[in-house]
Amino acid sequence: MSGYSDVFREVMFWVFATAAVLPALFVLFSREIVHMAFWLLLSLAGFAGIYLQIGAAFLGFTQVVVYIGGILILLLFGIMLTEKLDVPLRERRSWVFVLPGVIVGFFVSAGLMLIAVYVPWKTAIPGRSEFVVREIGANFMSTFVLPFEAVSVMLLVAMVGASYMVRRDSATGKEASLPSGAESSAAESQGEN
Repeated sequence: MSGYSDVFREVMFWVFATAAVLPALFVLFSREIVHMAFWLLLSLAGFAGIYLQIGAAFLGFTQVVVYIGGILILLLFGIMLTEKLDVPLRERRSWVFVLPGVIVGFFVSAGLMLIAVYVPWKTAIPGRSEFVVREIGANFMSTFVLPFEAVSVMLLVAMVGASYMVRRDSATGKEASLPSGAESSAAESQGEN
C-alpha cells in the first residue's frame, strides 16, 4: 500500500510543478496584460499545491489567501478600472535584452541546481504543521489583530479610492490619465458620439 502512496505523491508533485512552471512561461510570452494576470493565478496555485504537499500548510494557505485572493485580485481590478488605452507591452524584441537575460537565467538556474543537490535538507516532522498553523492563527487573532486589521482597512481604502477616481473621471468626461498623443484621438472619438 505504501508503494501506491509514494507513486501518487510523486505524480502529484509533477502535476503541481507543471502547473507552477508552465503558466509562468506563458506569463513571459503573453502579449495581453489580462492574460498574464490569469496565467500568474494558475502559476501561484501550482506553488500553493507544492507547499501543501510538502507539509507547509500555513505557507500554502497564505499563498492562496494573500497572493491569489488578495494581490492578484487587486491587480485584476486595477487593470479593469484603468482607462482602456492600447499600451503595447513590448514594441520589439532585441537581442540586447534577450542575451543577458538568458545568461543570467542560466547562472541562476545552475546555482539553484547546485543548492538543491548539495544542501542537506531537513525533513518536516509529521503532524507538526497543524499545530504551527493553530499557533499562528491564534497569534493573528489575539496578539497581532491590530496590524492585521490595519492592513485590511488600508487595502479596502485603496480599492474604494481607485474606484472613486475612475468613476469621477468617467462621470465628468475628463481624460486625466491619457498620454499627450492620445488626447486628440479621445476628443475625436467623443465628438463622433
